[in-house]
Amino acid sequence: MSALAERLKHWQVDNLAPKPVASGKLVRMVGLTLEAIGCRAPIGSVCSVDTLNGTIEAEVVGFAGELLYLMPNEQVSGVLPGARVTPLAERGHLAVGMELLGRVIDGMGNPLDGKGDIYTDKRASLEGTPINPLARQPIREPLDVGIKAINGLLTVGKGQRIGLFAGSGVGKSVTLGMMTRGTTAQVVVVGLIGERGREVKEFIDDILGEEGRARAVVVAAPADASPLMRLKGCQTALTIAEYFRDLGLDVLLLMDSLTRFAQAQREIALSVGEPPATKGYPPSVFARLPSLVERAGNGAVGQGSITAFFTVLTEGDDLQDPIADAARAILDGHIVLSRELADSGHYPAIDVERSVSRVMPNITSEEQILMSKAVRQVLSVCRKNQDLVSIGAYKPGSDAAVDQAFSIKPRLDGYLQQGMKEVVPFDMCVNMLRSTLQG
Repeated sequence: MSALAERLKHWQVDNLAPKPVASGKLVRMVGLTLEAIGCRAPIGSVCSVDTLNGTIEAEVVGFAGELLYLMPNEQVSGVLPGARVTPLAERGHLAVGMELLGRVIDGMGNPLDGKGDIYTDKRASLEGTPINPLARQPIREPLDVGIKAINGLLTVGKGQRIGLFAGSGVGKSVTLGMMTRGTTAQVVVVGLIGERGREVKEFIDDILGEEGRARAVVVAAPADASPLMRLKGCQTALTIAEYFRDLGLDVLLLMDSLTRFAQAQREIALSVGEPPATKGYPPSVFARLPSLVERAGNGAVGQGSITAFFTVLTEGDDLQDPIADAARAILDGHIVLSRELADSGHYPAIDVERSVSRVMPNITSEEQILMSKAVRQVLSVCRKNQDLVSIGAYKPGSDAAVDQAFSIKPRLDGYLQQGMKEVVPFDMCVNMLRSTLQG
């Protein structure tokens, strides 16, 4: 054997042979972030950390020189200085399959409903596979969600991504629950991210119900979960929805909420030293929002669709909040829930004037478009003249448009209101709207 061949043989043995994983040690814990030295691991990989209560898993979220920044998947307790940190082999992808229907899982895919393990041999990556925008099917067909105000005036198309903007306590969870029962989509994926634990239980048992739960997958990462688990919860919900879409099914994705996703990313980014930019939000937050939202939508030829509703919490009902403003720019429309309507007992509290569906002109008839414009004009006239009418400063007969608007308004309010368990099919919504306007 020549000297060159001998050197090549030794090089292959030295470089291709598996090497033992080097363990490091914990040197500091700041807030929720663990800092370790002595081990090498890429961003996104998982390490085990020894504690007095056993081992916990933490994900690598950043590094500085030889220092690794780790974010634990769970609450941290019993951690000591110098604790051993060991990089783990690449973990399997998220388990997906029809076996997920009717189940409640956490952000990592572990069951929470006490119904036992989920057995499936199918796996999918949490990051998803980007679809060429030119390969996506266009939005050409409406999706029935069973709510009159949406079906008739803010029609949603299969594959559309729309935001549900609301403050706290105005009925967004109830509105989502109405969609799960009334939609014609074959599969519903619900992501409850950052909600109170009590609300998770109530949504599953009372709002979703047994009938809605049978064709739904619920991903729950409540408020007391770590920021990383809340982040993973959103990605898990999208991954599951993508699996069913790739099978050719129509999926309704309800993500509650996009704001909690942004807040989780902010906590992680600030903990590793990223400077805040816009009202306390680091730049990475606004980079990750479109990467999450763009995973929804129509698939390629032969695939199904993901029609997504992302709820956005508006602080003090302010639609100019940085997350609300960014979400409005990357979504295909927005539905605003009004606190004023909710306080008056008007449910669902959808503010039609401030809401818009950007794909509605492409999926509905010209007649329905004209009826929608007529409703907006009636609501606008009534809002502008309400104070004059209330104090008696307006005399009937002074303006025919005002008289007509106020004569239609009671019937229109009846149309826009709907019971929590009432489901109205799409065609019936359009016919009822026509009857309402014609009197």
